[in-house]
Amino acid sequence: MTQSQITTDVARLVRDAQAGSSGALDELVAEHLSLIYNIIGRALGGHPDVDDVVQETMLRAIRGLPALREPDRFRSWLIAIAYRQIQLYLRSKKVTRLRSVADPVEVPDPRGDFADHTAAELVVADQRRELVEAARWLDDADRRLLGLWWQEASGELTRSELAAALEVQPKHAAVRVQRMKAQLDAARGIVRALRARPRCPVLTDQLRRWNGATDPLWRKRLVRHVRECPQCEPRREGLVAPEELLLGMAALPVPVGMVAALHAAGPATKAGLLSLVQQKTLAAAAATTVAVGGGVAYAVYYETLPPGGETVVVAPTLTRSAAPGTARRVQGGGTASASPSASPTPTSREVAGLGVQNANIFVAPNGSDSGDGTSRKPYATLGKAVSVVKPGQTIALRGGTYRPTEGIEITTNGTADKPIVLSNYRNERVIIDASGVPAEEWAIVQRTTNWTVQGLEVTKSKSHPYVCRACRDNVFRRLSMHGNARSGLLLRDPGTSGNQVLDSDFFGNGIGLGVMFGDGTGNLVRGNRAYDNGPAGFDTGEFAGGISFEYNWAFGNAKNGFVLGGGDPVIAGAHRLRHNAAWDNVGEGFSDEGGNAALELTNNTAFRNGGDGFRLRSEIAVLRSNASIDNGRGTISLSATSSQSRNSWQLDGWSADTFRSTDPAEAIGPRQADGRYPRTAFLVTGNGVGASMAGPG
Repeated sequence: MTQSQITTDVARLVRDAQAGSSGALDELVAEHLSLIYNIIGRALGGHPDVDDVVQETMLRAIRGLPALREPDRFRSWLIAIAYRQIQLYLRSKKVTRLRSVADPVEVPDPRGDFADHTAAELVVADQRRELVEAARWLDDADRRLLGLWWQEASGELTRSELAAALEVQPKHAAVRVQRMKAQLDAARGIVRALRARPRCPVLTDQLRRWNGATDPLWRKRLVRHVRECPQCEPRREGLVAPEELLLGMAALPVPVGMVAALHAAGPATKAGLLSLVQQKTLAAAAATTVAVGGGVAYAVYYETLPPGGETVVVAPTLTRSAAPGTARRVQGGGTASASPSASPTPTSREVAGLGVQNANIFVAPNGSDSGDGTSRKPYATLGKAVSVVKPGQTIALRGGTYRPTEGIEITTNGTADKPIVLSNYRNERVIIDASGVPAEEWAIVQRTTNWTVQGLEVTKSKSHPYVCRACRDNVFRRLSMHGNARSGLLLRDPGTSGNQVLDSDFFGNGIGLGVMFGDGTGNLVRGNRAYDNGPAGFDTGEFAGGISFEYNWAFGNAKNGFVLGGGDPVIAGAHRLRHNAAWDNVGEGFSDEGGNAALELTNNTAFRNGGDGFRLRSEIAVLRSNASIDNGRGTISLSATSSQSRNSWQLDGWSADTFRSTDPAEAIGPRQADGRYPRTAFLVTGNGVGASMAGPG
């Protein structure tokens, strides 16, 4: 059966299940249970909690199924839910404790506990055993990605489905996969060095200070040692490509108790199936060992809760006015239930009361451009609304998904006395799906003065989703720009002055936020998060004017957090940065890309980036009260003539322990009701050095 036929059959089952067929719902769950179990099982290393995470994933899928608007994307949607549940689990503090190993010297026997029982099937060769151990050294993001890539390598997922789960374009997914594989190979070098007999005496001495936890700090220390040690580095020779190791591995078996219960249920009702999937498993009653492909696999039998011990979950009624944190995006613009207390994934989703309460012009997905733009006869497209708006007026977009098929031009100017406002309406969520706009067009192009644009979510552009050209005195706030090919938001060209970008999130784009290719003064970037983007979170390449960056966070980007210059020849503005933070980026935390402008950095933090914390070669850069800790290449790379005072590298006793917390779970959680950052102790020092992490206001 071809992939197209499979997709068609699944779409038919989805439509039947949405129409109330319990048999179709049963079949959907049964057909996809093994796939989801393997994605989660690989990402969690076979831990006993895999079963719970699988159950929670299937529950959320069942509850959200009625809102799925594109049945042919069911697999991608289901995989995205699984990915999120892995993310939620790995970010819990419990996982850090579970990753500690009792003996910091010896590799644990795979028969030692249940977690290793379920992973022991991988031991079909010594390098496969090493691969299992190396996976423990990956950070949470890479462990989640490994679970997806494992299924891609075995042919269960396509690259497009993997990219959809990550909410990035396939080419960006390829970058992240390559980055993860590089980290995996580096971790394999650690495993080999630890298992070597005789072991390197320098490494043995270093391990005396190790607490046994496979944390990022020790991974970087040990990777650095292996690469630089003449005794340990040669041990990395002869590593077989991970694809070749993975392709020979057997699939993780779904627990027999779960499968048996599913089959025993027969044509269950929807509520009955919800109850069945939600049942929490107890300790393993028995384990049977069988030979699989020359290795060992464990079929684990579970006892379920006694009758009456389960809780029936009723699918909630979903509305556009759901409070923040109670709903999450699904493929096609629908929503699925999610618990507010278990939602650490970054989000800038609109919160109640932040949209405009009244407007002059209304637009709605079910409107008509032949209407009059009133609340009773709204327009259907943003293009129509911006073509008739006048200074001093407000455009309100009603909640729902808009799908433009051509680029939108915004050219009407407001004035200082009569600004123009483009906003979501009240607490309604507005999504602009730009996937229908041709790749050679920018989805929205604005050339204006005195506009406020707020409360919009723009996604899936094949190019730039929103470009403001030579704009002056505009405000962009509470935006969510994600999954776009080129950028999240781009301000560009000469005369770009007096603009503000506030309290917005940019993720899964080519770059996050760019102020580039021009000049101008008085631009402010404050309270924004840029993460999981390509070359940079924030990029000012070839922009000659100075920009103020305040209270922005850049993390998990495929290269640098903040790029403060660039181009050929290099053009850099005299930017001012205060209370910004960059962490877990593959490259530098802060980089001037070789520029020599009068940069001024005060109270910024660079933590756990792959390159330098601060790489600023400007001879006239000024750095005060900044913190740089545990960055891979080094703390700083500065010109000898730069001015430095009271930075962490100039003070005694600084380490990761100086921070009140190194767990980013709170920082990447949902924003507060007023759109500000979540409260967090992450990277807070309390001594006036580094970013405050409190956010503006």
